[in-house]
Parts: sequence; structure tokens; C-alpha cells
Amino acid sequence: MVAAEGVTMADSATRPLVLVRGFGGLDVTAEQRNAYQGYNDGTVYPGRRGDNYIYEGFLLRALKSDRYRYTDATNVVGYYADQMTAPPDLEGFDPDDASGTVLIDPQIAKRVLAQDANGTIWVYRFYDLRPRGLATYGRGLYRLVRLIRKSVERHTPGGFSGVDVVAHSMGGLVVREALLAMHADRPGSASQLVHRVVTLGTPHRGIAFQRLPGWLLEALPQAKDGSDELESFSPESTRFLEIEKAFPVDRILTVVGTNYRAYGVAAASLANRLSTLVDEGSLMTNRSDGLVKQSAAQLPAAPRTFVDKCHGGVDSLVTSREAYEIAMRFFHGTHRVRLWLDDARIERGGDWFGDSEFYFGVSIKPRFVDFELFHQSPDAENCYGPFRDKALADGPPPLEPELRKPLADRGDATTGWAGADRLIWEGWVDGRVKPEQTTPGLVFRLDMYVGERDTRGIGFSDNVIFRKQYYVQAFPSADPALFLHTGEQYVGLRDARTRKELTALADAQAGDGVRAAVRQMKRDANGHWQFEASGTGFDAVLRVAIDADRNAPG
Repeated sequence: MVAAEGVTMADSATRPLVLVRGFGGLDVTAEQRNAYQGYNDGTVYPGRRGDNYIYEGFLLRALKSDRYRYTDATNVVGYYADQMTAPPDLEGFDPDDASGTVLIDPQIAKRVLAQDANGTIWVYRFYDLRPRGLATYGRGLYRLVRLIRKSVERHTPGGFSGVDVVAHSMGGLVVREALLAMHADRPGSASQLVHRVVTLGTPHRGIAFQRLPGWLLEALPQAKDGSDELESFSPESTRFLEIEKAFPVDRILTVVGTNYRAYGVAAASLANRLSTLVDEGSLMTNRSDGLVKQSAAQLPAAPRTFVDKCHGGVDSLVTSREAYEIAMRFFHGTHRVRLWLDDARIERGGDWFGDSEFYFGVSIKPRFVDFELFHQSPDAENCYGPFRDKALADGPPPLEPELRKPLADRGDATTGWAGADRLIWEGWVDGRVKPEQTTPGLVFRLDMYVGERDTRGIGFSDNVIFRKQYYVQAFPSADPALFLHTGEQYVGLRDARTRKELTALADAQAGDGVRAAVRQMKRDANGHWQFEASGTGFDAVLRVAIDADRNAPG
């Protein structure tokens, strides 16, 4: 559709997008007066330029995007504590759509949705509903999605393919209750009404230190209204397992924050550190975004990514550019990318007088933009490990069974591989988007790290075995090709090379082995690409797969 002044808006392939806020505290008066529930807050990064200088907030970025342009439909729907009756002039809407506690405003809908409801963005204001509680909020979100579906099909019969949802913190629990309500009403309907979900720091498995007894909840001022929400954070609950009965978990991307140091609530960070005393027998790690443990923000069998941001506030999971960029790729991407570690060999460390354990991590950043799609580091406390075997063939148990346990269970062995065959990362890219038309292909920087820690305290606790950067350049097409670069020479703006030119360069440097500046990756029997990473103290073989996303927009 086309907006005023000739601005090209989202096409019919852009699904409606719903934004769901997190926990508002015991007194939600201020939250009820906040029109966009915090999704209009962004962050300024002094000293940077261009797109890396000001991130204007999720909502504004979505309204201004060149590629994924949305129109704001937030005020089309009203939310009320008491039942409302339909107005006399319905503008063609059914009386049921314009009455109740979550309802269409026919006059505003006529103006805002005059052309199409696809490509619209809606902020779900659940704190206007009563009584407070996740069941109320879940039913309200279910009602909102049904109203959005009707709005789409008024203009485009059969054109509704589900909504996309972004939910921060407790908002992800609200989405869970909505999906369960859809399934209870009509089994199988949740996957038709919702396309994909991104959760930002949602405590799916609870909050580690949230064990408030009932008598304390009753004693706290205003706690009675918010007791259901507080109880939903219980680390003993396994309600998160119910979601897989209603909705495919591979369509839920969990974004996990790791920067607890930047979180403004010092007591929460301290409580998370104390909780590791029970799990690990020490106070060495925090492993949270300041409020939610990394292991609590994930769902078993669901894809996940790590972002080095805190839970809330400035430059957090919800106010930094990472959340927007990762969500847009998940919703609109054309290809899924996976990275595995096929073979590894540590060639130094493990002194005879010490008791060494090893850690492996990767961070992934796309070209031209100053944000990461995936972050692992010693500071983030989320590298894979510990391993005792120098081939990195032992280590923690598989991740999925560990995530099925209640968070309150003793132990936290959730630093195992992301999936089978030592899966490191899976993410989404849009092969149609190139920030600079003069630089062919998609390029990602891989920052690899191998570290060692002496558990006896005799040796060092922060040895770096290996650290190196590689650049992977992909040409995802009907006849795809991948190249590995050891530097930026051929992937920047000054000396960018075409696929044909890169092939010639790689052939010319083939005799240099791992020292070659450009190497063309070879495909294995499964159609995946392998490449070698090598340096002082470490040798490895990694494997990449780029597959067309079956759920991508047509």
C-alpha cells in the first residue's frame, strides 16, 4: 500500500506485528498512561555515525524502515476494565467486534485501515484489562489477534497468514497463555493465527530467586492485584512445557541477554549470583541479564540467540538495535543459517600441575552494522563448556533435556551445545537485502574464542588458547557458494569482488592452505560447507548450512 507523500509502505506479504510489554510492577498506573508501553524508547551511542549512532526504538524503526515498513494501528483497538457496548455507527463491523473489553473502534479503523491491515503494528495494552492476571491477558491477546484477522480479511479475503509477535520479559508469558487459549478453543488454531514469536528476556522457566511465599505476597502493598504475575515467575513451575502442545516451538526465537553488569537493579544481580551457589557450589558466575537467568530465558527445542544486553533500561534487550534486527530477520528472512563444530584439537594448555577445563565461544556480526546476531564471551559467561577433553568432545549434557527441568532443580548444566552434532548457532538472514549494492553477497564476521581455566587455583583462570576472526561471504541463490576470508580486503567497499572474481582468487591461492586470504568452501554429501580454522594452539573444522526458510514470505 502507499501512504501520503508517496512513501511506499509494507506490501501484502508483511504480516501484522504485535508488541507485548513486560511486567509493570505492583502499581501500573504509569504503565496505563504510557501509549506505546516502552517500545518507543531507544538508545544513543555517542561517537558513532550513521545507523550506528541513534537507535530510535523498535516502534519508530519499524515505522521508518525501508524494507519492512509498518503503519501504526495501535489506537484502532481499545482496552477496558469493564464491558463496553457497541456504538451506533459500526462502519460495517459486527457489533461483537466493537463491544466487550477488547474492541475495535470503527471510526478509527475506517481511517487507519482504509487500504489494508497487513503491514500494521499493534501495541497490546493488557494492563488496561481486569482482573489482573495472565489468564486475563492471554484471553485479551487472543481476542486482539482475532480482531486483526478480521481486519485483514475485510480488505484481502484469505490474505491472513498469522501475526508476528515480539514480547519482552513477562510479555512472553502472556503470549504463552494466549497460545494455550487458542489451542483450548480450537486445537491447531494457534499455528494458524500466529506466524512467529520473538521473546526478549522472557523468564519462561521462572526467575531463580522468585520464591515469595503467599503470606508475604498478601502483606506487600498492592501485591494482591499483581500476585498472579509474581507467582508466574516461580522457578518450580513447568508450565512452559505446555506450549509445545499448542504451537511449534521452532517458530519461537528466544533472545537471551547476558550483560547483568549494566542492569540498574543491583539487588537482582546479587540475587542471581547467590542462586549459583545452590546450582554450582560457588559464587563465580551470574549468567543472567540482571534479572532473568540465561537458562530461564530459553525454551527446550526452540532456537535461541545470545545478545550482550541487560534486561531493561537504556541499551537493553528492548531498547537496543539488536532486538529489532534479530526479530526482523526471524520474521522476514529467506534463509536459515546454522554453524557446527565438526572437529577440534587444542594443542596447548592443560599444565601438569593444574586441573584445566576449556571453553569455546563464537560471536557473529553482519557487515556494515554495529550489532551482533549472536554473542559469546568470557564476560557474558555463556561459552560452551567446560570441557576436559582437548577435542571438545565431552562437556555438559545435551541442552534440551536440561531445559525441560524446573529452574529450581539443583544444578544448571545448560552450557551445552545448542543442538546435535555440536551445533553452535542458528539464525536467519534475508538474502534480498544488501546494505550496499556495490558489495556482493552476505558477509558475517566470526569471532572465535577458546579459553582455559585452572580449577585448582594453581594456574591461571583466564588463559586464552585461541582467538581469531574470520569473514564468511555467502551467495545464497539457486546455485549457492560460500567463501572464507581471513581479512576484510575483498569484502569492504574499496576492493569488493564478484563471485566469479573470488573463485579465481581462491583457485590462485589454493596452494597456501589455511594461510590463503580467500578460500572457497567445499560442499559435503549433505550440501553443507566445511572450512578450517587454525592458529597457535588450536585447529578446528567447522560446517555451515544455509537453507531456504519454508516459512519465509513468498
